[in-house]
Amino acid sequence: MGSNENHPASRDEDAHPRLTHELTGKSSRRTSARPGTSFDRTFSPSHQRTRNGLAKALILCVDNSEKPPVTALLASSLAPATRSSWLAELFDKETFEKLFAAENLGNFVIVRKTGAKEWEYMPIYARVGLHLLFYGPAAIRFVTWSWIRRLLKEESIRQGKIYDSTDPKVVLPQIQSFLATYSIDTSELLEPDLTKYPSFNSFFSRRLKPNARPAQSPNDPSIISSAADSRLMVFNSAEDARNLWIKGRHFTVPTLLQDAALTASLGDTPCLAVWRLAPQDYHRFHSPVSATIRSITHIPGEYYTVNPLAVNEDLDVFTANTRSVAVLDAKLTKDPTVTVPVALVAVGALLVGSIAWEKGAGQEILRGEGLGYFAYGGSTVIAVFPKRANIQWDKDLLRASGAEVEVLLRAGEKIGVAGFS
Repeated sequence: MGSNENHPASRDEDAHPRLTHELTGKSSRRTSARPGTSFDRTFSPSHQRTRNGLAKALILCVDNSEKPPVTALLASSLAPATRSSWLAELFDKETFEKLFAAENLGNFVIVRKTGAKEWEYMPIYARVGLHLLFYGPAAIRFVTWSWIRRLLKEESIRQGKIYDSTDPKVVLPQIQSFLATYSIDTSELLEPDLTKYPSFNSFFSRRLKPNARPAQSPNDPSIISSAADSRLMVFNSAEDARNLWIKGRHFTVPTLLQDAALTASLGDTPCLAVWRLAPQDYHRFHSPVSATIRSITHIPGEYYTVNPLAVNEDLDVFTANTRSVAVLDAKLTKDPTVTVPVALVAVGALLVGSIAWEKGAGQEILRGEGLGYFAYGGSTVIAVFPKRANIQWDKDLLRASGAEVEVLLRAGEKIGVAGFS
């Protein structure tokens, strides 16, 4: 934690010995490895300062998230990217203006309910994480890659522990700051008393009142429902997803699922739905189909941000990140003995502490019923449907996805229909 309490972005190098060691080789009790032995000699001082500043910014985002009062949290991982002025001390003026230019702090989404196109800002930690991955010459990113991966993982785990804290002096200000920053609708909360949440993560994975997210047309088994309050993209094939949206060089269904038999059962051209959850969203995800849960498998991995700016780059976000794969034997017809496999993948991300499941193998689940939840951070759910299910996505969603724009919608909304019989 930083030693200067007067400003969250202290310049004191000793406040973050991890950075001192990683970039200069000086000793530290917090870590014992270096990204590369020739870092200091290969790159310009300005490159070193920028990388150092970005790493310190991410660490400070996490550090400040456990500091009351509320004002301190606006310079933490809870803050939106528009709250970046506290980072100015870490960079020279020109670099800061490039890193946090307004046009690079978010993206457009289509609000399904109104059809309006709106600008949505990303959280500050996602912007910092993106710069750590992509800012600067390719050579400097290559040399520091193992260090970046380790930093993202360490800070994600540390953030999860902070938001699991049960200290009431910290928890309530965290929740209040979050509500104020993102204008969360508290009228839907199953537990409206904020003092009843023992930790910030317990609020983040909050439950809503019964029927707050009802499944549309609940008696029609062919309907596919939205799995989450999120920004959705749909694709008729993995190839379409790669051409339009997911640019990771190794993104394929086999690398996503890591299960050859499951992949084969989905056919040669399975279709996909990708739900991206932002921090302000209700972070429980629901089953898009009625099914029997066959299995749930965890795949360890990285903690890259799942922001579209990362997904649209040549980085294997979904197939490299930590994730869990639930195999659902979906019942898409009125005959419950006829099933097709559907893979539902919960993908972790930068500062996401954990993925949890409310159901287990062998259990039945109805379409729209709660299936799992994420701890703090933005995250993603991907559903992979087999070719023989003949999924017909709703036209408005296909049109927006073809234009490379996400659609903002809620869990339970109809997103498609299965033509399987």
